[in-house]
Amino acid sequence: MALRRPALLLLLPLLGCRLLAVELTSSNTKPVVQEFQSVELSCIIKSTVTPDPRIEWKKIRDGETSYVFFDNKMQGDFATRAEILSRTSLVIKNTTRMDTATYRCEVAAPSDTKTIDEINIQLTVQVKPVTPRCTVPKAVPVGKTASLHCHENEGFPKSTYSWYRNSEPLSPDTKSNAKFQNSSYSLNPTTGTLVFHAVHKGDTGRYSCIATNDAGFAKCEEQEMEVYDLNIGGIIGGVLVVVAVLVLITLGICCAYRRGYFANSKENGESYKTPAKPDGVNYIRTDDEAQVFICHIRCQKNIANQQRRV
Repeated sequence: MALRRPALLLLLPLLGCRLLAVELTSSNTKPVVQEFQSVELSCIIKSTVTPDPRIEWKKIRDGETSYVFFDNKMQGDFATRAEILSRTSLVIKNTTRMDTATYRCEVAAPSDTKTIDEINIQLTVQVKPVTPRCTVPKAVPVGKTASLHCHENEGFPKSTYSWYRNSEPLSPDTKSNAKFQNSSYSLNPTTGTLVFHAVHKGDTGRYSCIATNDAGFAKCEEQEMEVYDLNIGGIIGGVLVVVAVLVLITLGICCAYRRGYFANSKENGESYKTPAKPDGVNYIRTDDEAQVFICHIRCQKNIANQQRRV
């Protein structure tokens, strides 16, 4: 037989006031999913006496709050890729990195003593690394410093990096592996930087880098680094040859100046003296008059030579 309302009120202290309060729980408050997969955000009504409570979902990212489910409808881009499951849980399909956020499930139950309850779900969408960008010097002289770099920006959580030489992993601790005890390098797995403080011939090889996070990994192509001996004798000999050539060029220019090869060329033809001007006469000799005068002098010389022969 059903209890009457007065009798029910008398039993409430024995049953506990929690029967009149809406209460939420979740099977997983920190779900993790890889990009482009589906995920369920669990929100379960543990107790309520309201037959049809109001359900809302909100997204909180970078300090901004937006509606996901409101007024019994999906909002924004969630309208085509999200749905409500089991009355209160939220299922998001084809997740992206932008879905990483805090999601708040709110339930309003007007018939309960405590009319509102909420629970936060922290969603993490993992993103695989893309092919990292690797920088490897092609040639380094023995004893010099060489820096190799490896980095990518797309993976989430952030990638860690490991370097390989001839397909063998380089240990972050050179003392832990006998193969690398003669190498003087430091490897930073967080930044992806590999620095050889003083390379030697044994550091020659093909280098590659792998970026790794919880969602997967990606590898850059191998690149060759050659360590060569520095030929000091050859460098000194080359410098001496250059100095000798410069000295010879300088001596040649000086000799040319002394012999007049760089002097201004003189006019062709015989030089002649301008006849003295008579007193009180001031005139300017033209080019035609000068030619006539030269011809006249030559004719007189020829006549004089002929008379001597006779």
